[in-house]
Amino acid sequence: MKTVLITGANKSIGFESARILAKNGYFVYLGARDAAKGKEAAAKLHAEGLTNVEPIQIDVTDKASIKAAQKSLAEKQASLDVLINNAGILGSWEQSAQDVDVNIIREVFDTNYFGVINVTQAFLPLLKKSDAPVIVNVTSGLGSLTLHSDPNSKFYPVKTAAYGPSKTALNAFTVVLAYELRDTNFKVNAIDPGYTATDFNNNQGPFKVEDSAAFVVKYAMLGTDGPTGKFFSHDVPENNNECPW
Repeated sequence: MKTVLITGANKSIGFESARILAKNGYFVYLGARDAAKGKEAAAKLHAEGLTNVEPIQIDVTDKASIKAAQKSLAEKQASLDVLINNAGILGSWEQSAQDVDVNIIREVFDTNYFGVINVTQAFLPLLKKSDAPVIVNVTSGLGSLTLHSDPNSKFYPVKTAAYGPSKTALNAFTVVLAYELRDTNFKVNAIDPGYTATDFNNNQGPFKVEDSAAFVVKYAMLGTDGPTGKFFSHDVPENNNECPW
């Protein structure tokens, strides 16, 4: 049975991704910063008959928490097949480049960028023991500099001085990591689930959680012939959902 760790999986897209993967026969480690919420989320899936789900406490902004989660998983599994770096925060709604508090930028980057790096580095040894390891970095179309520079793009007027740049940085990290692992079986991609109605954005957006989670899971289940070093967006239907950087 293949194994997957999903950060921020106690709700929304992360939780639905856990459900889909569990239904597809993966053993899911449901990562949550709050251990109680993680147990509650796992219990919901157990009640649906999905017993191949286990909660694991992991705060992506806390290296000690990441280390403890890695140790716990390594004691139970010889390898990890899939890592979905899903945990993320928006920060405050007011993010003007002219007067945003730098502490807000630091807080957003701590989760959306540095957290992903720390989690990925911690679990790489286990991923390298998989025959076909996959890393999905959940990003946003707001991280595309190309779309942000195009007046005809729907992303053009939506500027954030913290959230968008944190995803741009994440995209850059994805490119570097995919390049370094290019001669291995690793598949490393940046995946944008699209503008989805969740509590993350006050339940705005045209996509349902179930559909956006399915989009993320599609790239989590890549085989050895799948793409790597790419940016795919649910919001960009053309060119097989490949999004410009």
